[in-house]
Amino acid sequence: METEITIRQALPGEVLPKQLLLLADPDWSQVEKYLHQTDWTVADQNGRIIGVCGLLRLSSSEAEIVNAAVEERYQGRGYGKRLILQALNEAGAKEYGKVIVRTGNSSLDQLGLYQKCGFRMVRIERDYFVNNYPEPIYENGIWCRDQVILEMNTREK
Repeated sequence: METEITIRQALPGEVLPKQLLLLADPDWSQVEKYLHQTDWTVADQNGRIIGVCGLLRLSSSEAEIVNAAVEERYQGRGYGKRLILQALNEAGAKEYGKVIVRTGNSSLDQLGLYQKCGFRMVRIERDYFVNNYPEPIYENGIWCRDQVILEMNTREK
């Protein structure tokens, strides 16, 4: 029987599993740029973190969802959606009027998840991953070249 999973805010100084963070962003140098400036929501199973979702402040009125990831064996069970919705609640409490999320053109499941959570596509940054990551990324048999930017007005959700 599987133990219950709790969605909660990360504790101050709590160490997030590197392998989990790398699921959403395969370049550790990119993760390090936002890791310690981000408010983290975690999915916790008896003290073991199986999912993360970061909320990075961009300005007094805007934030970005960064690094939403769930261990592969727990994917498809709604934990990613719960993490994102909790992060959006935090964004609303902090009065961020707009929240953005960026993902790859090949991240088909993630694109669907973000839209189910209320995000809308606003633009594409061509060749973002080609120009900013040292190794080519392939997902779902697709070369991840372009960054898709989605956003949500938290006052309309």
